[in-house]
Amino acid sequence: MTEPASAPGTMRTVRFHENGEPVDVLRLETAPVPEAGPGRIRVTVHACGLAPADWALCRGLFPGSLPRGIGCDVSGIVEAVGAGVTDVAVGDRVFGTADFAGQPSAGAAERAVLDHWFAVPEGLDLIRAAAIPMALSTASWHLARLGLAPDRTILVNGAGTTIGYAAVQIALVRGARVIATAGETYTEQLRDLGATVVGYGEGLPERVKALGVGQVDLAFDAAPPNGALPELVEIVDGDPQRVLTCSDMAAAPELGVRDTFHEDPTKRTDDELFGVFPEFAQLAAEGRFAVPVAGTFPLADWRKALEISLTGHARGKLLLLPGGAD
Repeated sequence: MTEPASAPGTMRTVRFHENGEPVDVLRLETAPVPEAGPGRIRVTVHACGLAPADWALCRGLFPGSLPRGIGCDVSGIVEAVGAGVTDVAVGDRVFGTADFAGQPSAGAAERAVLDHWFAVPEGLDLIRAAAIPMALSTASWHLARLGLAPDRTILVNGAGTTIGYAAVQIALVRGARVIATAGETYTEQLRDLGATVVGYGEGLPERVKALGVGQVDLAFDAAPPNGALPELVEIVDGDPQRVLTCSDMAAAPELGVRDTFHEDPTKRTDDELFGVFPEFAQLAAEGRFAVPVAGTFPLADWRKALEISLTGHARGKLLLLPGGAD
């Protein structure tokens, strides 16, 4: 069934007007098309990635003016260019991040204003491109904070998550040895990439020791909170400063483990967060980097995508296709 088109000057978008549980506060509605202000661009959205961070925003993470949209990861075609922008032109294919904090809507819309964007290289389709931004920026920033270097051994806990899967690939590209904890879904793919894979869960230090890989220098925790942090500390010779989590913020402080929110905020520069994008977009175009896509949905089916995400078992990126693209 063909969805009705928006009236001129308006668009369909999924957003919330009050904080609360996403199933209660989110709705698909019609809103004015946003303007591309200075230093911004507007795109017609081809694909938009959803993530647990979107549901955290609904619940009040990073509070700001309302209404506010969901969907940070975006790919599309440039439709308007704001003052001071000189690196793109109308009609260019780009991917990047929606200006969710500065606009009353975000990527889950027919049009979106981006605050960071990059060219989509030949060979990379817009759906795969839209899966990349949050996973790539989060994984690369955390690995940089850990001090990842060639010939070091890192354990990535939760390598089946989009962030963990990206972290494994980044670490391998950087010349590190990688041990990955994962379930059955991505075990073979992770091995094919070059990682040594072990099952997650209780008894992890013993399983890692049995691998015979020697010293584990660093551990990055990207898994949903599951009580694994004490075992990760044990694996890195009892030094909690060699463990960094992007997920278990509650348990980290009492163990002395580093976590996202307590890392030095002055080091969260655009270059650290986004400087690797051109490199890894090209690798993705060459088939040498990817963020798994679990499913695509028309914008009208956003609730179905939400329900899958809230199970915690999406097994890859969930993407909305506001333009009805395949």
